[in-house]
Order: sequence, then structure tokens, then C-alpha cells
Amino acid sequence: MTLTTPAPAVPGRTTRPWFMLGVLLLGQFMALLDVTVVNVAMTGIRADLHTSGAALQLVVSGYTVGYAMLLITGARLGELFGRRRMFVTGVVAFTVFSLLCGLAPGAGTLIVARIAQGAGAALMMPQVISVIQAQFTGAARAKALSAYTAVISVAFVAGQVAGGVLVGADLFGQGWRPIFLVNVPIGVLVAVLAARLVPGGAARNGRRLDLAGLAIAVPAVVLVVLPLVLGHETGWPAWTFASLVVGALLVVLFVVVERRVPDPLVNLEVLRIRGVAPGLAALAAGVASYGGFLFCVGLHLQAGLGDTPLAAGLATAPGGVVFGLCGFFWNRLPARIHAALTPIGYVGSAAAYALLALSLHDGGHGGVLFFVALVLFGLSMGPAFGSLMTQSLTHVPLTRAADVSGLLTTTLQLGQVIGVATFGSVFLTLAAASSAHAITTTMTWAAVLLLAGTGFAVVLARASVRR
Repeated sequence: MTLTTPAPAVPGRTTRPWFMLGVLLLGQFMALLDVTVVNVAMTGIRADLHTSGAALQLVVSGYTVGYAMLLITGARLGELFGRRRMFVTGVVAFTVFSLLCGLAPGAGTLIVARIAQGAGAALMMPQVISVIQAQFTGAARAKALSAYTAVISVAFVAGQVAGGVLVGADLFGQGWRPIFLVNVPIGVLVAVLAARLVPGGAARNGRRLDLAGLAIAVPAVVLVVLPLVLGHETGWPAWTFASLVVGALLVVLFVVVERRVPDPLVNLEVLRIRGVAPGLAALAAGVASYGGFLFCVGLHLQAGLGDTPLAAGLATAPGGVVFGLCGFFWNRLPARIHAALTPIGYVGSAAAYALLALSLHDGGHGGVLFFVALVLFGLSMGPAFGSLMTQSLTHVPLTRAADVSGLLTTTLQLGQVIGVATFGSVFLTLAAASSAHAITTTMTWAAVLLLAGTGFAVVLARASVRR
């Protein structure tokens, strides 16, 4: 990547924006990695800590619960108290609780530490988009958003591979613990560099934290996310459906309250900004299908075909690598086609899911067709996501960056949770009879979801080219 000569220093702007961005994205990568890295360590954790199945599921999902419930709040806190302060605070919390995870003497400590680790990530992650909005403009912003997208795509796949390598290495005879302890030196480095490089970015005077919205938003997200991540493991008892209903009612109440308070936690008026609403809808469809794809293919390769977690992670890695590369370099394509990349990419990705279903329907590993489907997915979804992020944020003013950042990161996380819960439940139900039939069915429905998301992508494309 070619760096331009830095502009003269101005208040609130850094003179080393690309170095700063690299530090922010390293923190983001570390946080996203921990969504999936723990999956490969489940056997070791169960044996070492003597955990029950439900406790083991909470170890996996506790991070997501803590992460999801504070995402919107994290964006607003960055606007109120400074993006640098909140990013560094989030990194420090994430690092401290990663250390506690790695040293946990029992399942209870590990679960609490995972939830707190997710809360630290929630303070950290929304600041990245807000800083990109504040520090980059024009072509530089598009490049920065492309790097942001590339990190997301690669991190989701890399977690399982990195976890498999660390667990397999059994560093210092510690088994699964290094998957958490490796975050400590990285987190310290990110915190120190971010404190020096990231501008404060404090908000305008007179802003207040919307405590009423916060009191509704946190339980609403928890009540929606918790049954989704625990439902199948616990057999979908009555409390899961009651939780979903109450959570949905709280979401409605949240919308009503946010429209009435003078300084809302999330200013829902940002949905009127050109491109934001269709962009979020298209993003939700994309990440839900992607989360379902990674989860179900991983389950099929491991439970259905007997692959190790590391082998399963490596099998899907080519798609993630191509996704990341194309997600970063998409803006080198002719500018006249940029707006069309998301709908075209979604159609191509839907075709890739269909090819995956075809390649795996006979119960084998899919051979060349499986590899072709993964490469097609990366070639299609990389430019689609890169363009989607840029087109969705093009018309967002800096004063609304925190609102859109909170909505964007919450959509990314909840979309993935919903995708894993929905497609995972379908897969696990059908896999009792045939794993091949289960993966074929889920990938077919993932393709259908992406085709539905294409409609929102078309609306976004029209909004981005409208004068």
C-alpha cells in the first residue's frame, strides 16, 4: 500500500493516519478472533475444568452476549468521553479478562471472564468506524473501510485456524489456555500505541448519556441474544421463547423512548440518511448467511466427516483469504461499477453457496467443486462487502458517526448470532438423519437469504448513484 505524505497537523487529526489505522485494526482483529477461537478448545476445557454441556455453551456464547449488549453503548460512550479513551479502556479490559480466562481455575470464572471480555470488545470495536469517519475522507476513507472489511472477513475464518494451531502446539503444557493468554502481549502493545496515536475525539459539550435508553437496550439485547445462542443446546425450553417475546417488546419500547428523549442513545433519524437503512438491511442478510455458512460447514466437516477442527478451519481458509484480499482491493475496479458491486457480489455469493451444497450432497469433501465454490464466494463477497460499507457511510456526517457506528457494529454481531442460531438449529436437526442432507439444505437457504439481501443491495446502489 502506497502512503501519501501526511498533511500538516490540525486539531483532532493524527499525522500518521495509516499507522494509527493499523493499530486499531489489530485490536479489532484480536477481538473478532475471540468469537471463534474458543470453538476448537472445547474438548480440552471440558476435560480440564469438568464443565457441563450448558456451561461449555456459555463459555462459547458468553463472549457474544457481553459483546452484543454494549455495542450501541460503546459507540455513544466514545462520542461522550473520547474515542481514544474508550478504545484504550476497551483494549485494557479485554486484555485483563483474557488473562483471567487463561488462568481460570473453574468454569464459573471462565464464563464470567468471557462475558467481561466481550464487554471490553464492545467498548473497543465501535470506535474503529467512528475514527475512520473522522480521520479519513474521499478515496482514503474508501481504502480504510476496505481494510476494515478485510479484517472482518479474515478474522472470522482465522479464529478456528489459530485456535487449532495453539491448542495443537500445547505451549508450555498449558493445553487450551494459550488461546486466551496470547491476547495479553498483543493487547498491551495495542493499548500503548493507541494511547499515542488515536486522537481523543471528544464529543460536543452538552451531550448526555441516555440512561433510559441504556436501561432498555441492554436487557433487550440480552433477552434476544441469550436464547438464540443457548436455545438448541438446551432443547428450546419455554423460557427461550418467553425471552424472545419480552426482548422484542423491549426493542419496540426502545424505539418509542428514543424518539422522545432529547439526546437519545441512538438517533434513529440516521436511518433517513441516504443509503444507511438499505445498507444495514443488506449487511444483516450478508453476515447472517456468512455466519451460518462458517458454522454449518465447520460442523459438517467435523461431526459429519470426522475432520479435526484445524483441518476444518484450513478447508474454509481459501474462501476467507480471497474474501479479505478482494475486500481490500475492490476500489481499484473502475469507479463506474462500484455501486453495482454489492448486488452483483451477493448474486455471485448465492451461486457459491449453491455450488457448496452441490459439492457436499453426496457425503464427501466436495473435491475441486468445493474449492471452486469457496474461491467464487471470496471473489464475490469481498467486493460486495467493501462496496457496501463505503456506500452505506458515504453520506453520513461526522456528527452522526457514533450513531451509525453503533448500528453498524450491532448489525454485524446480531446478524452473525441470528445466522448461526437459525442455520445451526436447522443443520443440527437435519444432521440427526444425514449430515450431507443437512449441509445441502442449509446452504440452499443461505443462498435464498442472500438473494433476498440482493434486493436491499439494489436499493443501496440506486441511492449511492442518485444525484
